[in-house]
Amino acid sequence: MSDDSIDTTSRREFLGKSTAAVAGGLAARNAASAEAAAPLLEDGSKFQPEAFWKDRMTAPDDGKMLGWLVDTRRCFGCHACEVSCKSENDVPLGRFIRQTIYKDVGEYPKVARVFLPMACQHCEDAPCIKACPCGALLKEVGGTVAVNYNVCSGHGTCAEVCPYGAIYLDPVAKQAVKCHNCYHRLEHDMEPACVPTCPSDALYFGDLNDPESKISVAKAELEAGEGLTQLRPEKGTKPRTWFAGKAAVEVEERVPREGQSFSPDAYNIYNWKEQIDSAEGG
Repeated sequence: MSDDSIDTTSRREFLGKSTAAVAGGLAARNAASAEAAAPLLEDGSKFQPEAFWKDRMTAPDDGKMLGWLVDTRRCFGCHACEVSCKSENDVPLGRFIRQTIYKDVGEYPKVARVFLPMACQHCEDAPCIKACPCGALLKEVGGTVAVNYNVCSGHGTCAEVCPYGAIYLDPVAKQAVKCHNCYHRLEHDMEPACVPTCPSDALYFGDLNDPESKISVAKAELEAGEGLTQLRPEKGTKPRTWFAGKAAVEVEERVPREGQSFSPDAYNIYNWKEQIDSAEGG
C-alpha cells in the first residue's frame, strides 16, 4: 500500500478519532462515487446500476488473489479467532466481524459438535458493493472487499444483501463494519490477526495466485483428496473462502442470511434445547 494512504493502523484509531481507514489509491478511485449521489431506484431493487459500482468491483492490478481456506476438521471451537479479531479491530460487545458457529450432530450415544468459523467471504461478485448507495464498498489489495469510512454513511443496504450475514452497523460510528483481511497488517507482511492466533492451524490465508503459498498447497491437496466446499454457491457471489470437512454443510442452516448479522444468540444456552428437540424429532 502506498505511503499517501490514510492511516490504516487499526479500527481502534477509527473509533477513537473518527478517521478513515482506506488503502492506497482508494481516494482517487472513489472520488466520483463520493461526490455523486447514487441513482434513485424506482423498481424496488436494492442494487445500483452497474455503471455506479463497476469500477469499485475491480481489484487493483497487484497480481494477487487473496483467499481463505478453513479446515473445519481441525477447529475445536475455542473462539480464539473471534477474540483476536475483536481485540485487533475494537469490535464492540455483542458485535462480531468473525464468529464460530456450532451445531450438535448425530444421535446419542454417537454425537459430536462441529464448528464453522465464519467471516466475510470476500466475494468476487460482491453484492454489498453493488448495493451500497454511497459507493463506500470496493475491492482492495488482492480482491479484499473493504469499506471506505470517508464515504460510508451507514445506509445498511450492504447488510441487507449480504448472503452470509457478515456485515453489521457500528452502534457508535453508524457505519458498516466487516472483515477487511486486516489490511493494516498486510501492508507489513503480516497475516490477519485470527490466522496466527488459531491454536489448531484451521485457518489458511494468502495469495492463491502463488502456487507455493501455504493456502495454495493446502487447497490443492484437499481438492485432490476429499474435496472442498463453499457456502451457498447458489447465490452466485463466487466467494473467496473454501471449507474442508462437513461442518459447512451441517452448520449452513445456522449461518445468518441477508438482513442478518453475526449475533450473541449463536451461543445462547437455549440453542441446546432446540438441538435436543430436533434430534428427538420434537
